[in-house]
Amino acid sequence: MPMLEQNAKAILTDSGGMQKEAYFFGVPCVTMRTETEWVETVEMGWNVVVGEDRGKIVEAVRCLKSDNPRPELYGNGKAAEKIIQHLTAYLLT
Repeated sequence: MPMLEQNAKAILTDSGGMQKEAYFFGVPCVTMRTETEWVETVEMGWNVVVGEDRGKIVEAVRCLKSDNPRPELYGNGKAAEKIIQHLTAYLLT
């Protein structure tokens, strides 16, 4: 599934996990629920919460942008590398 998400132009979902994955991959997301646990993704312009209203879903897809800033809200996926570097430095001293 990650390969499909990574190469998508947009993701329409009701899944909380997929909303966050869309953000990681830099893919705009339309969330077909009335709320989200990932409000940061909405605030950054990468996720639009539209509920189940067909008109809102269609309009959100039409207005999607992928040029919004995308700060590393959840890290950069390299935590293990940093931990290894710190442990190695600690053990070698």
